[in-house]
Amino acid sequence: MDFQVVVLAGGTSKKLVPLVSKEVPKALLPVANRPVLSYVLELLELSNLKDLIVVVEGQDAALCVGAWISGAYIDRLHVEVAAVPEDVGTAGALRAIARHLTAKDILVVSGDLVSDVPPGAVAAAHRRHDAVVTAMLCSAPVSGPSESGSTGGKDKSKNPRCYNIIGLDPTKQFLLYIATGAEIEKGTRIQKSILRASGQMEVRADLMDAHVYAFKRSVLQEVLDQKDTFQSLKQDVLPYLVRSQLKSEVLLNGVQQAEETGNEKGSSQNSHMILSRILSNASAPSFHKLYALGHDGSAPVRRTHKCCAYIASNSKYCVRLNSIQAFMDINRDVIGEASHLSGYSFSAQKYIMHPSAEIGSKTTIGPQCMVGEGSQMGDKCSVKRSVVGRHCRIGSNVKVVNSIVMNHVTIGDGCSIQGSVICSNAQLQERVVLKDCQVGAGFVVSAGCEHKGESLARKEK
Repeated sequence: MDFQVVVLAGGTSKKLVPLVSKEVPKALLPVANRPVLSYVLELLELSNLKDLIVVVEGQDAALCVGAWISGAYIDRLHVEVAAVPEDVGTAGALRAIARHLTAKDILVVSGDLVSDVPPGAVAAAHRRHDAVVTAMLCSAPVSGPSESGSTGGKDKSKNPRCYNIIGLDPTKQFLLYIATGAEIEKGTRIQKSILRASGQMEVRADLMDAHVYAFKRSVLQEVLDQKDTFQSLKQDVLPYLVRSQLKSEVLLNGVQQAEETGNEKGSSQNSHMILSRILSNASAPSFHKLYALGHDGSAPVRRTHKCCAYIASNSKYCVRLNSIQAFMDINRDVIGEASHLSGYSFSAQKYIMHPSAEIGSKTTIGPQCMVGEGSQMGDKCSVKRSVVGRHCRIGSNVKVVNSIVMNHVTIGDGCSIQGSVICSNAQLQERVVLKDCQVGAGFVVSAGCEHKGESLARKEK
């Protein structure tokens, strides 16, 4: 297929501090001791999509990512790494590399996606419907703690959750409505008049925008050029395309869209009227053709287009690493219920231990655990539902539960770590107790200290 693939790998996301740093940008955060970006690259490789542009925010982060890709995929993929300014947003990132986009269609994939949904299926659906955009939707993940009740410190699941409200046609192939980006409280109600209109739009709040999009390049570039304030594909570009596919139908019924007048208040006031009109026509066999006709049914009022959805099967795994809680959840999933994504072989006890790792006497490694290359653990340690990275030095009588320990970490005797993330080269001295904490790279936690729900990191110079 004549698709260009763009992987948006981000930079050093503020939401992931202190896990990320100049040396470890978001794309290189470890999931089961592999950079998260490797999961997307190998998924694309399986779909025979091997010619890629990887976009990274920030020159330093781009150099780190480029160096890793060169070593890991030199004979497997053709990858061009493009650096864009930090904080330009996903739409801004595509705008910055627009001159490199030449194919008829563009497949955009988030570099923080861990999934087994083939992106080639999204591309095929896009071509089949001749759409201007096809968005991949999947079941929203249930984020949260395991048995211990730990939620990973400040990033607690009790915080307001961001939902998508998505309207689909009866065949579940076309996007008719999308509200995204704003926090929608669970008590939000859709007016009865909309629900009664004709029952032809299925409203869903249980689907996640997976940030995998197929775009018709000419339309995408036109939107990016004309709407230079658009920063986000999810919050700006996709909702705009979904709204504008219905413009001619709205005009046909005598309603002037507020967007054309720049009146956002008017847009809000008209939204229910617009939705009702959408509902009444969504089931027509010639759904999109209807919108292209004028008052007499012959002359086109305005160019129209199709916005489509590809809904992944509930049996598929699809989660984005876009928060500290998601980082912990994904790590546990990939060595647990989604172990087929890990690429590793599990022992009979259902854990992964590198052959070069060493453990002392009476040390127990529970199911859904991983111990990386060259790591050493003393006597009477206990590891449950956790990942231990490469070349770690862990003393005796240490408990690690529901936690992620990255590479080259030193943990002294008698430490207790629960629901926490310990970044590379950190040092925990003897008898440290951590619960729901994040310890930044290279940070030293003094002996005997106890911390709960804290972020411990060196100040950036």
